[in-house]
Amino acid sequence: MHHHQHDHSNGGHEQGGSGSRALLIGLLVTLAFAAVELVTGVLAGSLALMGDAGHMVTDAAALGLGAIAARLSAAPPSSRHSFGLQRAEIVGALVNAVFMLAVVGWIAYEAIERLLEPQPVQGVAVLAVAALGLVINLVVLKVLHGGAQTLNTRGAILHVMGDLLGSVAALASGLVITLTGWTPIDPILSLVISALILLSTSRLLREAVHVVMEGVPRHIRLAEVGRRLASVPGVLDVHDLHVWTIASGNHALAAHVRVQSLERWPEQLAAMERLLAEEFGIDHTTLQPEPPYQVTLVDLPGTSARRGGEPSGLGGGR
Repeated sequence: MHHHQHDHSNGGHEQGGSGSRALLIGLLVTLAFAAVELVTGVLAGSLALMGDAGHMVTDAAALGLGAIAARLSAAPPSSRHSFGLQRAEIVGALVNAVFMLAVVGWIAYEAIERLLEPQPVQGVAVLAVAALGLVINLVVLKVLHGGAQTLNTRGAILHVMGDLLGSVAALASGLVITLTGWTPIDPILSLVISALILLSTSRLLREAVHVVMEGVPRHIRLAEVGRRLASVPGVLDVHDLHVWTIASGNHALAAHVRVQSLERWPEQLAAMERLLAEEFGIDHTTLQPEPPYQVTLVDLPGTSARRGGEPSGLGGGR
């Protein structure tokens, strides 16, 4: 006897809609300014400005990909995809993170080339366009923060943050060159910003891979979930316990629950579902009751908990 609890609210559709709109607006604004910045960077001979324009172009692609992923993730379940396409936003985050790593590598390579062979830079032109770019990036960032905050959106925000830092670098570069004429500041600042972006991108990539590998959500301790479920009156132990993330903010759980008597199962089930939702934010559950005499054959440490004690080590595959 199994029980499945599913959250059939339209929250996923609303998230997809608001996230998609924000990403599309950001896409249009970013793409328009990227063209202006790229032309000015080439004419002025500024790597910082061209690098920022490169960020903007990749951001436009990232925002477009994010918008598509957000729209797909709102699709309802089907006979082929029983969870719908919620994982599309995770795929979008992964692609954006890898894309950003490639951009960082390209900018770092160009910066080293400029350090080895310095080139003249028109500081005033860089200063003017970088200041405008900073304003544009702040506007796009505000629009994205107004949409649904998923891993997919965070990936797009990461790109815009990279542009924002790039604009700051180009602004500082233009100011220093205008006042002192020292052109090496341009590639040096590009390298500094690339290093900062690399740290943020690596963090996002780790999170996205963790979700794809169906890891336990980082804010949830598996042993604690088992102990809390085993504390429900009439529950002897919990084993074959698995918790994973379907998509951002949507966590699932599956477990076998050994009970003293199957007669009280409806009451115990309600108590466990309420506990999981209120304490751990888990709304999608699959709980299977077992009579006290049923034997578990496989032992896996950390996947089982007995009432009133530490994890017993009983467990098995999902």
